[in-house]
Amino acid sequence: MILTSVFITAVLGYRFFGGYEWIESVWMVVVTISTVGFGEHSGLSTAMQLWTIAVILMGVSASVYTVGGFIQFLLEGEVDRVLGKRRMMKDITSLRGHVVICGFGRLGKDLANQLGHRNVQFVVVDIDGEKVDAATDGKVLCVVGDATLEEVLKQANIDQAKALVTALPTDAENVFIALTARNLRPDIQIIAKSEQSSSCRKLRQAGADKIVMPHQIGAQHMERMISRPSTADLVELFAEASHLDMELDELAIEAGSPFAGKTLATSDIRKDYNLLVVGIKNPDGSFHFNPTPETTLSVSDTILVMGPMDNINRMKQRV
Repeated sequence: MILTSVFITAVLGYRFFGGYEWIESVWMVVVTISTVGFGEHSGLSTAMQLWTIAVILMGVSASVYTVGGFIQFLLEGEVDRVLGKRRMMKDITSLRGHVVICGFGRLGKDLANQLGHRNVQFVVVDIDGEKVDAATDGKVLCVVGDATLEEVLKQANIDQAKALVTALPTDAENVFIALTARNLRPDIQIIAKSEQSSSCRKLRQAGADKIVMPHQIGAQHMERMISRPSTADLVELFAEASHLDMELDELAIEAGSPFAGKTLATSDIRKDYNLLVVGIKNPDGSFHFNPTPETTLSVSDTILVMGPMDNINRMKQRV
């Protein structure tokens, strides 16, 4: 706009003040602004020389401003992306105890939503960053790259993560990611998706701790709906992350816990928190369901409690 205004003003000046024809006026403006020049000597009058100098200054300034604005327009989006990526990488680096989700397909997206409802921090790793941004409005921490590569998992701060979920479309990719993650972090929990039952053994050999077969879980839930509908309703109640009034959760008994060494009766879990202890997981991995009031809570036990979410949070704070 500025360049156009300068051009028109300059043409009118040459036409009416200099006595040039219209085409000559345009020519004078073009060769002046473009810095082509007229030679070492000018045959113009003093007034026209001053006018030409003014046109040169205004024209060059307007040209630089216009070209600069155009370049800024082209680079602005790229600069924003670079700065946004730096901020995101800084946020990822500061995470502790988060979950790395490899693959943002249907399963990965649903898992991200569930973790978000539970306020569990996570990082998505997917080769298509635009798909992740489009689905989450850019509000999800994401590393764009191939999750089978060590450097990509390191960018997701796998060193500080508590778990990794590999949910890529093919079992071969999930096996490779599990193997790569296990080599980087021997102690991390790895949960892998499997489409074929024949791939389960390979996933375990690669380092997966837990294996999820979506079609098998779906079939089991359908069976419950048919043969045990009330049980299916109860499972859905605790499975839905959006239903936060009632929850089934777990709490680890650590050294120094006020519950360590006490029985369920003397721990007052039911009295103080109105929670039902439905089971206890022992350090060896065995489960003790429906424990009696005389059952003693030991260090490294994990108790499974059911009740209002607010009460569970209060108990977690005390533990």
